[in-house]
Amino acid sequence: MLVASIPSPDQGVWYIGPVPLRAYGILIVVAMIVAVRWTSRRYARRGGDPDLMYDVALWAIPLGIVGARLYHVVTSPGAYFGEGGDPLLALQIWRGGLGIWGGVALGAVGAWIAVRRAGQRLGPIADSLAPALLVAQAIGRWGNWFNQELFGSATTLPWGLEIDDAHLPPGFASGTLFHPTFLYECLWNLAMAALIVVVDRRFRLRTGQVFALYLMAYTAGRAWIEALRIDEAQLIAGLRLNVWTSLAIFALGAVVFVVAGRLGRSTRVEAGERAAEPEESVLTRGPRADRVLADAGEPHGLDHVADDEKIRE
Repeated sequence: MLVASIPSPDQGVWYIGPVPLRAYGILIVVAMIVAVRWTSRRYARRGGDPDLMYDVALWAIPLGIVGARLYHVVTSPGAYFGEGGDPLLALQIWRGGLGIWGGVALGAVGAWIAVRRAGQRLGPIADSLAPALLVAQAIGRWGNWFNQELFGSATTLPWGLEIDDAHLPPGFASGTLFHPTFLYECLWNLAMAALIVVVDRRFRLRTGQVFALYLMAYTAGRAWIEALRIDEAQLIAGLRLNVWTSLAIFALGAVVFVVAGRLGRSTRVEAGERAAEPEESVLTRGPRADRVLADAGEPHGLDHVADDEKIRE
């Protein structure tokens, strides 16, 4: 077998005058645009207002970036607060270092704020976001390639990743090839995004179940990919912290999937929700309201319920 390898980029920063253009930042921006636009289209197909996603993005993206950076700093504190560390580096987000779970957590808070202000449900938006978030993460991982960071252990496989001497971890000889974990995660995320889209179309899932699939699909891959990495990380019982986090969130996703299925809420946005008005059921109206509607010529009772169910179908 001919030995091949994946070269690393010669540079990850370009300058327009004094202004630096960093590949990492560019990819993050591209990932955000793709995620927001695709989520908006998916939300519209569920009956929602596609413009709402841009309001959600204004809250979720800034908080998500802050959360992602905080998670990275807290779980990898050595470079910032350890011996010889520099706390100011924690503010230099352009150097890389974003923890997805901090981003998802605070991003969800931002999304909840925007959705609450609009009087909508968070579930259909989260379900619309699920595959788009995976694609965004796949795009963002290429920033690690440009920064020559977060790669795996040494390998002799023909797709090993070349790393410049300036970025080699201590103890490795020049020319050593490493597992391209950025590529593994990119391919995994794209495959899982496609799987979620197929499942979402073929099966009648309930609100929250699609996002639960995202939690399980992403963490199933992240656990084994994380185990390949050799960058500094906190270890608990011999496993990296992010491996334990992935296992915990996979379990959470499984619980959410079961509970959401039992709650049985529709993943579609109803007309009343689009208008940000509470939907009133015929079964909850009082006798006086029924008499008024009957006088106005509106059907009520079981016939009306049957007709309403047909419309929902």
